[in-house]
Amino acid sequence: MLGTAQLTVTSSLTALRLFLHVGAATIWVGGQFVMLGLLPTARSLGSDATKQLARAFAKLSWPAFAVLVLTGFWNLAALSGETKSTGWNMVMGIKMVLVLLAGLGAWLHGRATTKAAMGAWGSIAGTASLLALLGGILLIG
Repeated sequence: MLGTAQLTVTSSLTALRLFLHVGAATIWVGGQFVMLGLLPTARSLGSDATKQLARAFAKLSWPAFAVLVLTGFWNLAALSGETKSTGWNMVMGIKMVLVLLAGLGAWLHGRATTKAAMGAWGSIAGTASLLALLGGILLIG
């Protein structure tokens, strides 16, 4: 009986951990593409509209990024003691680099002063975010 109760608590914590991680990824990655799609319309609303949208999105996206990083470490901690293959470890290492690149790219995009730099850093952030998402999918199982 005690074993069943413990399994239920563990399953609930696992569900919470994964829910938070996937939910934050939805905001971080999906939000970048929503913003990209809104860009032409925002430009037609005035020169300041894109900056206002970016500031509003940052209020959602950066907390989501923080949740992604925290739950990512939680995901790793949940695997403690499990032996993973060399391939799994390589994908995890690449995913960690991509997450850092996504965050750095987004941060630099927000501080860029030219359209070329905004476009370059935004592209790097978006591409790295998508590839990190793919890495997470490859790590399942």
